[in-house]
Amino acid sequence: MKSIETAVETWIFRCRWLLAPFFVGLVVAIVVLLVKFLKQLGLLVVGAFTDSTDDIIISILTLVDTALIASLLLIIAFSGYENFVSKLSIGDHEDRPAWMGKVSFSDLKIKLIGAIVAISAVELLKAFINSAQLDNTQLAWKVGIHLTFVTSGVLFAVSDRITEGKGSG
Repeated sequence: MKSIETAVETWIFRCRWLLAPFFVGLVVAIVVLLVKFLKQLGLLVVGAFTDSTDDIIISILTLVDTALIASLLLIIAFSGYENFVSKLSIGDHEDRPAWMGKVSFSDLKIKLIGAIVAISAVELLKAFINSAQLDNTQLAWKVGIHLTFVTSGVLFAVSDRITEGKGSG
């Protein structure tokens, strides 16, 4: 019976590699975002002398938004791979991010919601700059959604703090 248990446990442990394609897919998504970023950057440069200041600010905010999303995907790919699949064998490379290998699943949730709140804030700022094109209901929905993300982030942080407190006692 012990050999069956060991075989099942070994098989389940090896199944963690089924997650690897997801993390590779996130890296591919970063490449797609890079293409979108470069396209938006090109449009910004071309429109620098003809577009309104509001349009330029919105283009810049779109670049910031895209960079935040790409960073979020990279954090998820690195930490997800290291937490669930295998440690990255890059040794003490000088460019290794300080947080790499130290982000727990709980930390990942907080980073994720923090990035979502930042992305939502950028989108909300873009909406306020374009407020002439939106009605009050649309703006109210955007503010409400942003506040929902902020509230969720605070609740995640509080629940993690409470959980940490119970674990150390």
